Amino acid sequence: MEKEKIIEQTISFVQKTLEHAEGGHDWFHIERVYKNTLLIAKEESVDTFIVSLGALLHDIADAKFHNGDETVGPKVARNFLERIAVAEDVIVHVENIITNISFKGGNFDQKFTSPELAVIQDADRLDAIGAIGIARTFNYGGFKNHKLYDPAIKPNLNMTKEEYKKSTAPTINHFYEKLLLLKDKMNTKTGKQIAAKRHAYMEQFLEQFYGEWNGEI
Repeated sequence: MEKEKIIEQTISFVQKTLEHAEGGHDWFHIERVYKNTLLIAKEESVDTFIVSLGALLHDIADAKFHNGDETVGPKVARNFLERIAVAEDVIVHVENIITNISFKGGNFDQKFTSPELAVIQDADRLDAIGAIGIARTFNYGGFKNHKLYDPAIKPNLNMTKEEYKKSTAPTINHFYEKLLLLKDKMNTKTGKQIAAKRHAYMEQFLEQFYGEWNGEI
């Protein structure tokens, strides 16, 4: 099957699968990551077919919506790709991308690396910061009924992967536990350039937030 046709089928599969997904992890999230991936890939030496499939399928079954089970996403991706007769080596690469892309608290050893993973990881992390990152963070916090902010609950910067997955901390804490850390974890030149701008926007937002919270603005 032609690669373009496979990409088209994958897009349709993801759109249908995530039709009723939480707003920060729906098709539009996938579409933004896909676009960011193609943008970053222009400056990198990567297999565009693999980065396209990896970007489109990276959140096909996010563990946080499957009781923390990190095996569901790779399995769903494999079943779909086998069904449309994608080569085994490509399927294995996509599985590895899905397994290793997530932040997971930042305190775990990534067991797989590839230029394609590096590009998609940057694209996914870009969607977690800046204006859209802020919107997604509060959308998910509301979805989980987390507090906006509680000055008595301090951010935990040393969480294990399991603690990170089970955290019920206020949404503002997530900025310190993840979002503000991503700028320095980007892999590519393009990713770093875009991340710097989005990071600065988040810092401005937090300054405004605390000013309003404390009745100073």
